[in-house]
This record gives sequence, C-alpha cells and structure tokens, in this order.
Amino acid sequence: MVTFNLMITAEVDNVSSIQPMGGCDDPNFTYYFKLKCGNCGEVTEKETYVVLGEVVPIPKSRGNANLVQKCKLCGRDGTITMIPKSGRPLTGDDCEEGKYAPMMSFDCRGLEPVAYSFGGDQWKIVTTAGTVFENVDLSDGDWADYDEKGKMPTSISNLQSRFDVVKT
Repeated sequence: MVTFNLMITAEVDNVSSIQPMGGCDDPNFTYYFKLKCGNCGEVTEKETYVVLGEVVPIPKSRGNANLVQKCKLCGRDGTITMIPKSGRPLTGDDCEEGKYAPMMSFDCRGLEPVAYSFGGDQWKIVTTAGTVFENVDLSDGDWADYDEKGKMPTSISNLQSRFDVVKT
C-alpha cells in the first residue's frame, strides 16, 4: 500500500482560499488524473476519475474502493481508495509562501497517480474581502474576476499540482 497526497499551489491576487465546491471531502467532487501501472509502468492515455461518493467492490476481495481499474497492457487490477479528512483548502498565505496544500490522499494499490487535471467547474474561490465565487472552472490553470464587494481584481494563475508519497 502506498498513499499519495494530491498537493496544489498557485499564484494568487486578492484570493483567500481555493477549494472544491463542497470542501475537500465533497462526496461529489471529481478528481481527474492519469495513472501509471505499478506492475508494467504503462501510463493511461486518457484521464481517469475518482469520486469520494462512488464506491465499488474490489474483485476477489471483501473490500471496497473508489476505483478499480485493469491495466490495458498487462491486465493487472489496481485500486484507489480515497482517504477523507486528509485535505484542506489552499490559502492565499500558502501561495504567497510558495507552499503546496494537500487536497486529498489516495491509498493506491497497483496504480500510481502521475498527472492531475483541474477539470470542471467544481471550484469555490473566496477573496480577501470575503466574496465567494462558486462553480469556477480552473481547467485552464488561470482564473480572473472582479470582486465588486471589495472593489478589487482577483486572480489565480500558474496553478500547479503534484503527488507526494506519504511515508507511514
């Protein structure tokens, strides 16, 4: 078993926090990424997705996972189980300090996440004036709007992600 933390960071202007619409443990938030087979090293051509609220039985096991996927090259099964309460919003302070924030942890068996995609309009942005922008699409890695309440421009740029191995 290997646990990976999805870590994100960005450059922000007048942004207090970035998080999934319902928080990091939103059961409907979709995490998109490419996967590498732990057996043969094959990387998926298309992005795979996992959702905390979707659970499937693991073949030939009594357990469940959020994703069970067979490698197209070697045929081995791999699983990913999401670990709730393992993430937190990315804050403006994190961004200014050049730090990454953990969004979610994934218990991976036979699979390794390699490239995360900020797809979909599933993000919530809170400005330093407290204005909330909902259903924001961060798939381009950039976002900008004007905060009427705070009378200031707000923006996110250079959105980045990485997967860190968690040592247990």
